[in-house]
Amino acid sequence: MDEDDVRVRPSRRGSRPRTRTRPTHDDAVPGLVIAVDRGRMTVRVEGPDGAPVDVTAMRARELGRHGVVVGDRVRVVGDTSGRTDTLARIVVIEERTTSLRRTADDTDPTERVVVANADLLVVVTSVTDPEPALGFLDRCLVAAYAGGLEPLLCLTKTDLASPQPLLDRYAGLSLDAVPMSRELPLEDLVGRLRDRMSVFVGQSGVGKSTLVNRLVPDALRATGDVSKIGKGRHTSSSAVLVDLPGGGTVIDTPGIRSFGLAHVTADDVLSAFEDIAEAATDCPPLCGHTAEDPDCALDAWAAAMPERREDQLRALRVLLGAVGQVGPGY
Repeated sequence: MDEDDVRVRPSRRGSRPRTRTRPTHDDAVPGLVIAVDRGRMTVRVEGPDGAPVDVTAMRARELGRHGVVVGDRVRVVGDTSGRTDTLARIVVIEERTTSLRRTADDTDPTERVVVANADLLVVVTSVTDPEPALGFLDRCLVAAYAGGLEPLLCLTKTDLASPQPLLDRYAGLSLDAVPMSRELPLEDLVGRLRDRMSVFVGQSGVGKSTLVNRLVPDALRATGDVSKIGKGRHTSSSAVLVDLPGGGTVIDTPGIRSFGLAHVTADDVLSAFEDIAEAATDCPPLCGHTAEDPDCALDAWAAAMPERREDQLRALRVLLGAVGQVGPGY
């Protein structure tokens, strides 16, 4: 179940009778959703001269309850000039290639798509001030693998503490990581983002919006300090897509403190690792693939592999432990 499945109560006056004929919208213009705000979407389309035009649009009634998120590729009709006080309609939402999804918590069956069609999930965390929330990091990585995104760890404030403990935690997963601080140049990070659609996630106070402002000075994302109790203050209030000067796009999301995974299973995570998923086919039904599962076939698989495979399985089981895990830091 996702948020598109939520039933909407009809109005007291009922609904208008539907016709059998639906418009084909052959003249619909392709576009990319770059912002969503209270039922209004900003859609980037190609103007008559080939230059991009940002159009305000609403979702057409024929789409039903299908939600629209930043990153969606859509087709719009109506006034696509982008002039003030004009409004277009989104009539088609193209099939999503990837999706970053979350639930409110691990007991909520309704999944919410945060961003669609992104290539890279940049998980931003500080190595200190505030201390990294390990459970939150695990869950972000799980969501990336389950949604088809490539994960990247962006470790901020490395001038204050070493990033090595975090690197050791995920050793074996071939997980790319880039250290960052105010003094370090952006070249290493920019090279990973170029010509790709990347979505930034992170808890409040880790420097996510500050980093986006460095990458795109015109973004003007709100920033804030860490509170006295070591928690970040929420500054960004909505997801928005911005263009990188050297090519590519970045989606900055609001700081969040929980990342529910009620919609994710252990097999969803394993599917991102083909050889491990193949070995897991020998596991008994309902196996959680953790160290506590005595008949898990992955133990024998790792024992027969080089040492690096044991490291990979150990790191992978850290992520599997986040699936369905409820508690502090998660």
